[in-house]
Amino acid sequence: MNPQTNQPRPNAWALVPLGVFLISYLVVSIIAGDFYKMPITVAFVISSIVAVAMAKNGNLQKRIETFCQGAANPNIMLMVLIFILAGAFAQTTKAMGAVDATVNLALSILPGNVLAAGVFLAACVISVSVGTSVGTIVALAPVAAGIAAKTGMNPALMAAATVGGAMFGDNLSFISDTTIVATRTQGCKMSDKFKTNFKIVMPFALLTTILYILLGSNAHAGFEPAQVQWLKVLPYLIVLGAAIMGVNVMVVLLLGTVLSGIIGLLLGSFSIWEWTVSMGAGITGMGELIIVTILAGGMLEMIRTGGGLAWIIQKLTSHIKGRKGAEISIAGLISFANLCTANNTIALIMAGPIAKEIADRFKIMPSRSASLLDIFSCFVQGIIPYGAQLLMAASLTGISPLHIMEYLYYPYLLGIGALLAIWLGLPRKFRAQ
Repeated sequence: MNPQTNQPRPNAWALVPLGVFLISYLVVSIIAGDFYKMPITVAFVISSIVAVAMAKNGNLQKRIETFCQGAANPNIMLMVLIFILAGAFAQTTKAMGAVDATVNLALSILPGNVLAAGVFLAACVISVSVGTSVGTIVALAPVAAGIAAKTGMNPALMAAATVGGAMFGDNLSFISDTTIVATRTQGCKMSDKFKTNFKIVMPFALLTTILYILLGSNAHAGFEPAQVQWLKVLPYLIVLGAAIMGVNVMVVLLLGTVLSGIIGLLLGSFSIWEWTVSMGAGITGMGELIIVTILAGGMLEMIRTGGGLAWIIQKLTSHIKGRKGAEISIAGLISFANLCTANNTIALIMAGPIAKEIADRFKIMPSRSASLLDIFSCFVQGIIPYGAQLLMAASLTGISPLHIMEYLYYPYLLGIGALLAIWLGLPRKFRAQ
């Protein structure tokens, strides 16, 4: 501990638990040839044990207390509560039929000669509404594959359009894990992050739409969506509208869950007990993410108190001359973390506190640092062939992830656009404090 600043002295050895995590998760997964062979929860348990064992700030009881303080950080606990409500909302809407209704709504408005662009836009709408890229791919990829089969469209192109649109919503949705973690770690409102994020990514989403129009303009419509059930779409519309207006995310999710449940009961989609089972299943489904969040919070606190974060910040900022360099370092930090973990939410949990330190030092607005974190995490997650998104799309369409990567225009443009935004200092309104 530095007595003058009351901050831990930079110490590279404090990063050993992070190295243990990378070896136990990344290296083992590569050797096994399966990125989901080693459960990420087990990798975090192993690295957390190492973090507590090698810490030098007191006896074992004291070190365990320090770990628990990090795990029980108010930001960590708030994220856990949000994950719980998000799980209940997502599963309730799925059981009620809102996902299928939203898919039908999106597809019912597509012109027949722009199906690839339409699938991309449908994935954008659905992912922004449901807040999950994997969920969007699960819902839409089979439909996209069916459209390709009926119209003669390139199936890899249609799968890529689905993945690209899913990553658009993963980045922008108010109820996505990445948005929740990015805003909480940077200490900004979701609405502020959305405004900053939107101005950066929207031009490239439009450019992607144009590219898909040009590539798919010769196709013929061959898919007839079912009749739109507007009442089932209502919870998503209300949640999206309330979130944009800046209503507290926990209130938004609770409102959406209750409204979805009431609509489901009125339409006979489920009984009241089936509704409670759906909520329970949704909450339970968030279990791994909650466990990882808590363990990551404790491990990062041990690394912080040991001087590991101070060392990373020192190295990252030692050659930085200004805000632009600081933003590049934040982008590089989250990109590296995402490549290592193949999970953008986990990468944000790990990199968020470090990015916050850099942002504060170089007076980067919290909404901009949160936006950059989320953008680059989604950019990397959307293009790695061992990520859940591409693996899921490949599984549902029977296409190699590498083949899908040829047509992933939106994630590629997203990364290029974010770098341009840093280089040119755009959008200027959200650039500095």
